[in-house]
Amino acid sequence: MRFLGKLLCALSVCCAALPLGAADPFTLTLDDAVARALDHSVSLETGRITLEERDYAADRLWALVFPAISADAGIRYGSTLFTGARQPVEQRFSYSTSVGLSLSFTAGLPYRMKLLGLAYDRQLLTYEDAQRLLEIATVKSFCDLVAERKNLDQLAETQDLAERQLERSRIGRDNGLIGQTALSQSELAVEVANYELSVAQATYAANLGAFLSSLGLPPEPLAELEGEFEVRRLKLDAEELIREYLDKRPDIVQQSRAIEEAKLASRQRSLDARSPSLRLSLNWGGGSGGGGITAPFADSLSGSVSLSIPVNSWIPGTTESQALRTAKNEIEKAELNLTNIKNQAAAQIRMLVANLRNSWESREIALRREQIAQRSYDLTERGVQNGAVETFALETSRKSLTDAWYQVLRSGFSYQKLALDLAQALNADWRNYITRSGP
Repeated sequence: MRFLGKLLCALSVCCAALPLGAADPFTLTLDDAVARALDHSVSLETGRITLEERDYAADRLWALVFPAISADAGIRYGSTLFTGARQPVEQRFSYSTSVGLSLSFTAGLPYRMKLLGLAYDRQLLTYEDAQRLLEIATVKSFCDLVAERKNLDQLAETQDLAERQLERSRIGRDNGLIGQTALSQSELAVEVANYELSVAQATYAANLGAFLSSLGLPPEPLAELEGEFEVRRLKLDAEELIREYLDKRPDIVQQSRAIEEAKLASRQRSLDARSPSLRLSLNWGGGSGGGGITAPFADSLSGSVSLSIPVNSWIPGTTESQALRTAKNEIEKAELNLTNIKNQAAAQIRMLVANLRNSWESREIALRREQIAQRSYDLTERGVQNGAVETFALETSRKSLTDAWYQVLRSGFSYQKLALDLAQALNADWRNYITRSGP
């Protein structure tokens, strides 16, 4: 019993020494990452609030013609200080109340209503564009992390090759087949491989933690990214893509609506500045008047209709006339800006298609280089085993193979990121421009 008690005490001490709150790594897919990025974006939430404000105003256009209503009530005290007979207290006080209603109509009112609806449409387009940009940015970050993870696998393979070479060098040194210099080179290669792997692991952990934090997830424990990407060649025709997608780009649609907005604003200002405006008003008031607070209540009702005809805007050179001229010039500048945006967008699409073509050719060269480097390493390793090749040549061949692996990995993910850039430039679904072999 005494031994059992000591055992239980020791177990409790060991359990207390274990870290509390440690959680197992969890799996994160690309679709989960995109969904979390959309849910935890502060800028998107801000845009959503602005969109709701525009929607609220667009659904209540009647507010533009809603009359101005005012109501007043008050008590007045009046008396003499040095002259005249002093009035009774009840005559020194008087009260009054009034209610007023006024309503104005201008010829530009229908265009103001259209501008409110257009403001909502533009904000909706901005919000949707921000969503797409955030999705693509998240996909790029996910791809970068997958590439870093693959690089870790390759660095681990490089470390394994260096350790195997070190083991062969030790055997050769013990048998007198190689000298101390070759053995030292092999030992140095192992240390270099260990260092590069350690640095890459720390960098990957830091980048993954920052990515998880941006998704609203705790940086610890680190997530296991689930999913692989296959690099496939995209058969693209720049001119065909321009014809199909150019006019659908958010910046071009936004600028087209900016032109429409400028035309509506110009028309509204012109009508407001040069057309008559009608004003209706109705006022009711009552009170005790000058008879004091005890005087009988008396009220009055009045109404008016007025028509205002502006003149200044018809005179050339006046401030009002210049404002109308400026509004018309804004239309012309917006149209020129649209032409410039279209030209730049078309040039961007052509450049991305050309870059994708060049990137694929670079990838094919990297693949051929990897095949040659692999054959060279296999032959060199066989020669070292047969004693026909020096160990230094094997170390050089291993470095060439490692570099070839890295270039293949880098070229593949570079091609994928260019494809995502093209999807962004076309305002197309990014899912059609990458191939996933996993979740």
